[in-house]
Amino acid sequence: MLPPPEPDPRPLTGEPLSIDLLNTRWIDGAGRHDLLESVEGLGTWLAGPLVRQELGDRQAVADRQTLDALLQVRGALDALIDAPTPWDEATIGTLNAVLAHGRVRRLLLPDGAGTAVEVDAPSWLVAWTVAENFLHLLGERPERIRSCANPECVLHFYDVSKNGTRRWCSMAGCGNRAKANRHYARHNPA
Repeated sequence: MLPPPEPDPRPLTGEPLSIDLLNTRWIDGAGRHDLLESVEGLGTWLAGPLVRQELGDRQAVADRQTLDALLQVRGALDALIDAPTPWDEATIGTLNAVLAHGRVRRLLLPDGAGTAVEVDAPSWLVAWTVAENFLHLLGERPERIRSCANPECVLHFYDVSKNGTRRWCSMAGCGNRAKANRHYARHNPA
């Protein structure tokens, strides 16, 4: 049995599930980090409120197979986020390969219509759910899936601001640094 998960060390959490998975890699003053470099890190990510909310009563296990499936979908999302649209067949195929491991089945329940997610194996549940979440974001407002404007930052976000002008992963981090740099440049001419 694995020990209880460590607290989530990432600087940006709370984005939609597919973006949150992309943000399992980050850079800070100590260097580059990857929460999914181990099964223990996967346990930390799976224990987060966002993942628990998205999975509902379905369970995900922090094991090597689940980690491999998540790394596959994260690689697919990386390719899609960085590629210009329209995407080429190879780029599309990376995400479709993950989606091929699951499906939504329509059901009639005692209280009306319902759905159930079915996956090939339990290890694909979270990866398939992440891929499905990305399709949902693409269907809503694909132009609001963005990379942080700081070229040194590797984080992404889904812009839910009213006017759609968010530029930074967070104002407390990258946004504040950009403001401080602009202020310094104005008051200290070269």
